[in-house]
Amino acid sequence: MIITAGIHDLVAEDLHRVEAKMRQFVGDSNETLAEAIDYLVDAGGKRLRPIVVLLATRFQPTDAEKAASLAAAVEMLHTATLVHDDLIDNALFRRGSPTLNAKWSPGATILTGDYMFSRSASLAAETESVRIVKVFATTLMTIVNGELQQLFNNGHDAAPPTLEEYHQRIFAKTASLFAASAKMGGILAKLPEARIQTLYDYGYHLGMAFQVMDDILDFQGDEARLGKPVANDLRQGIITLPVLHFLENHPDHPIIMKAAARLHPTEDEIRAVVAEIRESGSLQRALDEARRFAMQAKKALQSLPDNQYRQALAYIADYAVARDI
Repeated sequence: MIITAGIHDLVAEDLHRVEAKMRQFVGDSNETLAEAIDYLVDAGGKRLRPIVVLLATRFQPTDAEKAASLAAAVEMLHTATLVHDDLIDNALFRRGSPTLNAKWSPGATILTGDYMFSRSASLAAETESVRIVKVFATTLMTIVNGELQQLFNNGHDAAPPTLEEYHQRIFAKTASLFAASAKMGGILAKLPEARIQTLYDYGYHLGMAFQVMDDILDFQGDEARLGKPVANDLRQGIITLPVLHFLENHPDHPIIMKAAARLHPTEDEIRAVVAEIRESGSLQRALDEARRFAMQAKKALQSLPDNQYRQALAYIADYAVARDI
């Protein structure tokens, strides 16, 4: 399942503005940094977060330039988090393309990410909404705090997380930005508070569905298309929903406990446990949960006007759990 041309057509003109704003270099001329940002923008994904922002602004007439600035801010923030994540994870490829840290020193990579965080904040400020800037700042703090929590909780004595802890982690990692994207779009459009909350609820459940699906694809996706090895999270000691379901019937599984303790299982051990998880029914249980989140996202939209923008948001929820990459 792919994002249809119809959805892109609804926001195509705005997406052109978004990309232009992301590429706009502010400050003293630095050709190398500008080239890096162009590379990262070109390597970007499907622009789901800015599309959610733009669709959320369409339920009431909204300043198109400010909407584009907000959408660009969200995507720039997302891209900046990926730059730092790739460095922390020592990932050399993303979506099949070399990461920035595969080319540059850690210091240069960090500073590029820092510039992008700063630029994203500047773009958010172009909305001239203090409330939006506050939501934006809170979301960034949530994302960073979630990453720090994960780093500090990993170690030789680390235990697999509870289901509640897993949900908290994927909210910080993914759902918080989807929820903020939808909410800030509603704020910019000056929608009634009930509808702003509706959009937040939609974004929350969409983001949760999206991350659970990512965690499923980590076990069943094609390595060449994903641009990373199978079970990449488990290799790093990160326990996701399919593994949690598997552990219910296989507590203290030696390879998983070894991975959780960052004791570096061998390639053969990883391949063996991946095969076990695939055969166990744990992926299907995780998929059922992802679909429940997607259904809740669509249910949240029911109080919005039934128009092409609401239909597009509902389609994105379906896409989140039907994609294969």
